[in-house]
Amino acid sequence: MRQLEHLIDLDDYKKADWDAIVSLAQDIVKDPAAYSQRCSGKIMATLFYEPSTRTQMSFQTAMLRLGGGLIGFDNPSVSSVAKGENLKDTTKVVSNYADILVIRNPMEGSAKAAALTAGCPVINAGDGGHLHPTQTLTDMLTLKMEKGRLDDLKIGVCGDLVNGRTVHSLLKALSCYKKNEFTLISTKELRLPDYIKDIITERGCKYREVFSIEDAIEDLDMLYMTRIQRERFASMEEYERQKNVFVLDNAKMSKARSDMIVLHPLPRVDEIASEVDADPRALYFKQANYGVFVRMALIICMLEDRIHSAPLLKGGIPEGKACANPKCITHTEPYLPHSFRQTGAALECEYCDSKL
Repeated sequence: MRQLEHLIDLDDYKKADWDAIVSLAQDIVKDPAAYSQRCSGKIMATLFYEPSTRTQMSFQTAMLRLGGGLIGFDNPSVSSVAKGENLKDTTKVVSNYADILVIRNPMEGSAKAAALTAGCPVINAGDGGHLHPTQTLTDMLTLKMEKGRLDDLKIGVCGDLVNGRTVHSLLKALSCYKKNEFTLISTKELRLPDYIKDIITERGCKYREVFSIEDAIEDLDMLYMTRIQRERFASMEEYERQKNVFVLDNAKMSKARSDMIVLHPLPRVDEIASEVDADPRALYFKQANYGVFVRMALIICMLEDRIHSAPLLKGGIPEGKACANPKCITHTEPYLPHSFRQTGAALECEYCDSKL
């Protein structure tokens, strides 16, 4: 029996694999009909424990356009999860019915936990505020199609950078390409986590932190807006203090270069004024469409064994150690082994990447 390949974190693959997926997606954009029966007879299961529109529907659309079928749920209350079934049992059962499984879950590290016991390949469609690798592949395809390259870019990311899984995945990926520079735009409370900053630095890229869009927009190739995520805050009062700090409007867009593009993983709330939609540099709806093509390419690559990921757990399981992150999946799924990798002098949880 072959080793299953999963997409939990893009870092589990070589950069050449990312490029291969994006290149195949470009080919599909040019001639989608040529791929219309590529997954005929295959079944995808989508397990969405959190609300989703674009990610869930784009995965479903991708599989249908490849000629495959679909099963799954978009609300755990209508599944055996509502009866108390744990993640392992749900995953093991559903993976018996499907050829590939896509999961979104609010707990960080949940996709990796699901992959440990799944009987088919697992794709991470978002695990809490941790990672969102297929959104990053969507963003990479958008940059290739619209800017023609993935290197030598000046990239601004704005909004909730502490909880923004799309930002975390994007910065980890684009820091692997030469001469990229990052401007991190957030409030002090919503700054990017240190472990992502460490990765950017280790990979030889520069970054700076600013606290307003105006301080960054003039020099950017791409501005990546994100919403302040209400569901990630402990209280409504804390959310209310942060939610309208960053709003992109026409006045701010007038200061940007004519070839800058604006992306957003969506959904938006108030962070991009509707007046910006008419600006030809606003590409977030086009970006959402690219998501279907890149997910088509990913499904093909995974089902046809074109890419090969690293082992799920590579570290050790020290006696008596537990992850300190309350959002880590190990706190709600107690059967999971606590596994840590050594990074310098620190231990990092292999599920959620938090330092011990």
